[in-house]
Parts: sequence; C-alpha cells; structure tokens
Amino acid sequence: MADVKQRNGFLGFIRVLWRGINITRQAILNLIFFGLLLIIILAAARRPLPLQDKTVLVLQPKGQIVEQYSVDPTQRVIAKLSGEPMQQVQLRDLLTVLRHAASDPRISAVLLDTSDLQTGTWTYASLRQVGHALDAFETSGKPVIAWASGYDQGQYYLAMHANRVLLDPAGSVMFTGFDSYQPYFKDLLDKLGVNVHLFRVGEFKSAAEPFLLNGPSPAAQEADGYWLGGLWNQWLDSVAKARKLTPAQVKSDIDNMPQGVAAANGDLAKMALAEHFVDGLATRAQVVAELRKLSAPEKDGYGFRGIGFSDYLARIRRDTPKLDDRPEIAVVVAEGDIISGPQKPGSIGGTETARLIRKARENKHVKAIVLRVNSPGGAVYPAELIRREVQLARAAGKPVVASMGNVAASGGYWISMDANQIVAEPDTITGSIGIFGLYYNIPGTLAKIGIHTGGVATTPWAGAFDITRPLDPKLGATIQQIIDKGYMDFVGGVAKARGKTFAQINAIAQGRVWTGRQAFARGLVDKLGGINTAIALAAQDAKLGKDYRVHYIGEPMSPFERVLMGFGDSALASIAIHHGFTLPPWMASFAPRVAGPLQMLQNAQPGKVNAYAYCFCGQ
Repeated sequence: MADVKQRNGFLGFIRVLWRGINITRQAILNLIFFGLLLIIILAAARRPLPLQDKTVLVLQPKGQIVEQYSVDPTQRVIAKLSGEPMQQVQLRDLLTVLRHAASDPRISAVLLDTSDLQTGTWTYASLRQVGHALDAFETSGKPVIAWASGYDQGQYYLAMHANRVLLDPAGSVMFTGFDSYQPYFKDLLDKLGVNVHLFRVGEFKSAAEPFLLNGPSPAAQEADGYWLGGLWNQWLDSVAKARKLTPAQVKSDIDNMPQGVAAANGDLAKMALAEHFVDGLATRAQVVAELRKLSAPEKDGYGFRGIGFSDYLARIRRDTPKLDDRPEIAVVVAEGDIISGPQKPGSIGGTETARLIRKARENKHVKAIVLRVNSPGGAVYPAELIRREVQLARAAGKPVVASMGNVAASGGYWISMDANQIVAEPDTITGSIGIFGLYYNIPGTLAKIGIHTGGVATTPWAGAFDITRPLDPKLGATIQQIIDKGYMDFVGGVAKARGKTFAQINAIAQGRVWTGRQAFARGLVDKLGGINTAIALAAQDAKLGKDYRVHYIGEPMSPFERVLMGFGDSALASIAIHHGFTLPPWMASFAPRVAGPLQMLQNAQPGKVNAYAYCFCGQ
C-alpha cells in the first residue's frame, strides 16, 4: 500500500505540473491571439487615408518586368507583408498605374528610381512600352524626375524619358553595347566521349551549335551581328533623341569611354554630366528636397508626400467597378518556354494556353482576343495546339491580334503567325523560323570506363534510341526527313498566313533572328507598337469603337488564393504595413518553402484523414 501511495503521489505531482504547464501555454497563446486580434480591429477601424492633393507617385520597379508573375499568390502576399517584395513587376501594372496617374489630379509628379531594375538584351521591348507610358504621363503637364544610384544601359533606356535625369554623385552611368557570347562544349563532350547528332533545316538555326562547335559558325556570327547591330542602332537613336544629341555623339562618347574617364579624373558621375547623359548630380536628400517643391512636405517637415506603386495600384483595383457589361477584349499571355504537359506561370503549356484561347472564343462577351507572346519557343506540338486555337477563334468570327513582347521567336512566332495581325516593338526579338532536333548517345563514354552494350532485337529499330548504342545512319536519315517536313510546315504556314510564297518566306526564314523593325521591313510583322497598339487594333477589327473593356484571362485562382490576394490588396494590409504591423523579413525567403505545403493542404478533402508522404527538404 505504501508503494501505491508513493506512486499515486508522484503521478499526482506530474498531473498538477502538466496542468500548470498547459494553463500557462493556453494563457500565452490567448495573449498572442487576442493581441493580434486587437491590432487587426484597430487597423480595420481606421479608414484608409484618402489620397491627398500634391502627391508624388514613386516608381521603384524591383527585379524584372514580366508579362505575368512566375510566383504564386501565396508567395507574393507573404513577401509584401514582410516588406520584401518579389523581384518581379508586371508590365500591365506599370502601364495601368501611369495611365491612371496622368488623369489623377491628386498626383503631381512621378519619381522614377531604376536602381533595382534588372535589364538585359532581351528586355528592351518592355522598357520601350513603359517609356512611352512615361511620355504620355508628361503630356498631362506633370513632370517625371528620374534618380538612381547608377544606370546601366537598360535602366537608362527607361530613365531617359524623364523630364530630368539625376544621378547620385557617387554613382555611375555605364554603357557597354550589346553582345551575344555563350559557352561552347565540343571539346568537353569529345573528351567525355559523348556523340551529339544535330538534325536541322535553316542555315542560321544556331541554337544547338554550342554542342557541336568550339565557337559560333560564320552564319551565326553574320545573323547575330545583324540583329544586334539593329538593336544597338535603335538604342543610339533613342538616347540621342531623348537627350537632344546626335547618334554619332552618343556612339563617340561610348567608344571613347577611357578618354572620358581620364578627363573626369576617374569620376564616372562627372563624366556622365559632362557628356549630357544626366541633367544633374544629387544625393537622395537633395532629391527629396526638390520633390517637396512638387508636392507637400510630410508632417515632420522633412519628407515629401508620396505614394508607392503597389499602394496606388491597390487603390485603382479597389476603385474599379466590379460589374462591367461592356464588350470585352480578352488578353491571353503566353510567356516562357513552350513545353509539353501542365506548366506553371513562367512557362507555356500548350494544352493550358490553348484552353484559355478556347475559353475566350466560347465566351459570348468576348469580341476579340489579343495573344500576348513573350517566348523564345520550344516544343513544336504544344505550339501547334495553340496555333490551332487561334485559327478556330478567327473562324468563330473573333479577331485575334498577336502582340509580341521582348521575344517572340521560333515557336513564339509559330503561335503568332495565324493571327489577323501581328504587332511587335522595334526592339522585339523575333523570326528564327526554323526547326532542329538534337540527339546524343554515349557508347564512347561508357567504353572509356570499360562498359559495353550487346544484345538482340526483333527489328532494326528496336533499341535504336538506346543512348548506350551508336546511332544507326538509317535512323539518322529518317529523323532528318521528319525535321525537313517540320520546316516545310513552318515556312508553308507562315507563307499562307502572310499571303506570300514559300520562296519569299524561305529567303527570310532559315532560322534567322530579326529585330521587330527588321521583321516589319520583311513582312513578318504588320505594325510596330506595344500591347496598347494591339488592343486598339483588336477593337478596330471587332468594330467595337472605344466602348469596350480589357480582361486578362488566366488560370482561375482557388478560393484560398483569392482570399490571400484580396487581403494583400486591401486597405487593411496597407494600414498594417504603414503602421509597422508586418511579418518578419525572413518570411519572404521562407515563402517558397511555405507555398508548397499550403498548396497541398488547400486540396485536402474535408472530413477525411489526409495522409501524406511528402518531403519539404527540397523547397
């Protein structure tokens, strides 16, 4: 009995201790819960501050300008609430914000800071469109002030549209021209014993050359030099026009950069000022002081009254009427590589994109379709699925206008060619009408380590694609015939769509790349312009006049994602961020790891035990 009492006494102590721990845990959780609830109630009780007069719109695009996000809504909202925005901004959002700001009497000016904008040779079509939007804003009589800690030639291509271009005194302006360099792997593959077999049609179809050569072929150098030279001349002309210089002056300053640096005693900011690429040198504090003259000072008397891009865009969305029964122009975005099978945003799945076009075709409110293409191409079959839907939309009486973004080459041109009209920017990279196939095998690689293959087959073709065996020359000839047929289909399809002969298109095809301006001169493009030009042409073809609305059609968000995005764009989120109620910054980097499990959990079936064999280690 004594032993039982001792045990009961010990177990009683453990139960009391556990109850105490449990009560403490619940008390802490309740404090946290009610504390957060109080913060939300207080924030919700405060109405969003009205946008006041003499407010400066602050544009600080971070990362890349894209046609559509390649990250899901969960990651975007978590990043916003943690104060670490995703490194992407949608082109359509920039254009929308600038269009609204031009007619908004409360917006007095735009501050453009391109310090964190990522640009490259393939981004100039998007930059040109934003530049035109800045020009349109300036016609309202309100200024654009550009300032940055430094400008590369892509950032400058946008900043030069400002009324005044300012540079930090410790910054630099660096123009280097365009290039097309890439690694070549022939010697490495030879040493490894890997045999690469190329099947192609088109003298200039050079995409596979890095696996076959140690440097570019003469044909590739000729073609690349031509389109790069065209792109560079457009850059020189645009900068010269914006800065009231001549192209020869701009080119001379760039070619003679060492002399310019020496004359400025190594000070790149002073060199940029001396060569008239910037209007002045100013620190951030000096820029703020100048903006106070264009707006109203903050309550502390030091800052200026401004609103950021994201907050202004959220206001536009909140104020936009939800019900609109006007005729609709549907915009379908095709961005990224064209790949077979289901794809996420950032790449093009033929089935999904074709379905979006079909959805627009079957919608009685949609009167015209704009196919917005930003793609270097990819697999032929999914591209063909998209092209067929373009044909069906036209057959149903709905005009289709292809709007080319930064790149619409090879497969990107394939999905565009049957549109009623094709629109491209002068800086768009397009063409590359050609087909190739690539096959490799490794019997030599295995032989180097003493491995050999042998066996029997019931036909000459059984095991023919086994990479451990040499390629049968007859099979190689058969593959080449298939590639030849694909090229004939491509060129023939373009010729039919463009109202030209096969010979005429073949002469400008051959896998050769062109700028949008060069393609326009050769009849591959109908008009030079951006997405707004394409939308206007679609409205014209559909005889809509000016009374229509534009709707981007995409994959529908789940209820979970809609709730997240609604909160991210809400006044509550803006108030919370403004008053410092944000998630910790580490949540932004953690977001990709969180998104996978959340996506998985939102598909869980209620009322059932949901078991998972899932690894988060690679998130």
